[in-house]
Amino acid sequence: MAANKLTDGISVINEEIRMNAGEFIVSKTDLRGHLTYANRIFMEIALYSEEELLNVNHNIVRHPDMPKGVYRFMWQTLKKQQEFFGFVKNLRKDGRYYWVFANVTPEYDANGKHCGYLSVRRCPPRSAIETIEPIYKKMLQLERAARNGKDAELQSLAYLQQQLDQMNIEYQHLVINLFEQGK
Repeated sequence: MAANKLTDGISVINEEIRMNAGEFIVSKTDLRGHLTYANRIFMEIALYSEEELLNVNHNIVRHPDMPKGVYRFMWQTLKKQQEFFGFVKNLRKDGRYYWVFANVTPEYDANGKHCGYLSVRRCPPRSAIETIEPIYKKMLQLERAARNGKDAELQSLAYLQQQLDQMNIEYQHLVINLFEQGK
C-alpha cells in the first residue's frame, strides 16, 4: 500500500472504498463551489464531519489522480446551464479513495436566479471505471508534462476529445452508456 504525501497533510493510499449500490451521495454548493449541504452518506464515505465540509470548497475530496481537464470540461458544461455526468475518483480524509458516477446540475432559487449546483453521486460499475481510468491516466500524464496549468488542461482536453472522436461519441453519452451497460 504505497502512500504519496500531499501538501494538505493527507497521505494518498492506493486502497479503494466502494459505495453500496443503493447509496447516493448528495451535496449542494454555491456558485464558487463551496459546500452548503452534504448528506450523511457523503460525510460517512469521505470521513468528514458536517462542520469540516460546510463552507469549504468541494475540491476538498479531489484526488490527485483526477485530470484537471475533466474538471475544466465539467465547468464548461455547467456554465452553459447544462447538467454534467462523469466518473470521478475522490479522496477520503484517511487517504483512501472512492469512485463515483456524478451528476451535477445548476440550481436556481425561487426567482429563477442561478444560485449554485446540486450533485448526486452513486456507485459506478467496475466495467465503467476499467474503461475510463486509462483515458484519465493518459490525460494526467499529458498534464504533468505540460509547461503550465492552462496548457495542461487544454492538452488533456484535446486528448479526451481525440478519444471521443475515435469512438464517435460525446463524453456525456459515453459515461451514461458506460454506467447503464455496467448495471
